[in-house]
Amino acid sequence: MKVDILTREYPPHIYGGAGVHVDELAKVLAERIDVTVRAFDGPRTADQIPTIPGENPQGSLQVVGYDNVSELDQANAALKTFGVDLQMANDVDADLVHAHTWYSCLAGRLAQQLHEIPFIITAHSLEPFRPWKREQLGGGYNLSSWAEKDAYEHADGIIAVSAGMRQDILAAYPNVDPDKVHVVHNGITLSDFATPSADDEGWKVFERYHIDKNKPTLLFVGRITRQKGLPYLLQALHFVDSEIQVVLCAGAPDTPEIAQEVKSAFAKLDEERGNIIWIEEMLPKPELNALEHGCDAFICPSIYEPLGIVNLEAMACGLPVVASATGGIPEVVDDNVTGYLVPIEQLHDGTGTPTNPDKFVHDMADAINRIMSDPERAKAMGQAGYERARDLFSWESIAEQTIEVYKKVLKQ
Repeated sequence: MKVDILTREYPPHIYGGAGVHVDELAKVLAERIDVTVRAFDGPRTADQIPTIPGENPQGSLQVVGYDNVSELDQANAALKTFGVDLQMANDVDADLVHAHTWYSCLAGRLAQQLHEIPFIITAHSLEPFRPWKREQLGGGYNLSSWAEKDAYEHADGIIAVSAGMRQDILAAYPNVDPDKVHVVHNGITLSDFATPSADDEGWKVFERYHIDKNKPTLLFVGRITRQKGLPYLLQALHFVDSEIQVVLCAGAPDTPEIAQEVKSAFAKLDEERGNIIWIEEMLPKPELNALEHGCDAFICPSIYEPLGIVNLEAMACGLPVVASATGGIPEVVDDNVTGYLVPIEQLHDGTGTPTNPDKFVHDMADAINRIMSDPERAKAMGQAGYERARDLFSWESIAEQTIEVYKKVLKQ
């Protein structure tokens, strides 16, 4: 079997959970079948192509990177995306094509028709549930929404990364046949999150950012975007014990407006509460791994999260997790066992805005204070989270489930 995977993100250019997913999935699939990854951000050098795990892989892994179309350099971001999609669609050469996120949906849909092959999408997020993207794309949001809707309604198979995401797909696109939507969770490679050795270079992140290893520390990792809920966390931290050190790994803002909103909220929090460190750069894996092993709890305040791979990564490092009870997060975080879920009532207008933001903020603060006030309980939750990640979310299992979806679609 030969599969072409189409994606916006791929090593070394990864900035979100979808990129992590494609990176890991392509490697484990390539142990079993022939995989070609077609990605944005230009050609990759040989040393930038990940190694296939396993001693005797039965498949292969190739990577083709595409530059943005020069004639579209000044175009709207959505049109620039479509320019890359046209190149991808033309080059597809496989038994089936598998697209990830709206960025490559048009390429997959065109390849389906051009090459007369089955087309599969993995749903990591949905444009109807991210209306704030209009702030970033302007009228381009109409284009991304059109491309995604057309792709979902004509795909031969759809993979949802959680049962919650499956429900969202069927709500957003009622013309989609429910039998075509399969749940295959995101996964984790535990070996990537092993405890660093004492002399590991990653530990230098604590010194570089003046993070006190002796203080109880709460960690946030995520992009500055509406769906990640960072503004709500910044409000909640006003009600969190000031002895708790907070580290925010928050960068890559969607728009200048939300960047300024977060900057202002951080400045106010820093003045009133202090004991907070904001890391705006995207940290390399060794440093982020060291941070996750060196902190005491993880916070995920998202208002939209199909699964929440950041929570899986934190659990793989033995961290207890406080997270919003939205989307696919309750399928990952076991409430009162691997951490605490923060209840959230939301609008069903596509924004996911909390209907009672004050309650959401105070419930979040209470959950943080609760988990940080009982170190032994938090440690036990972290161990339970590690075991849950190990037992239920291995990439090897996910590869097998994905191939079963491929086989089913090819037989149709």
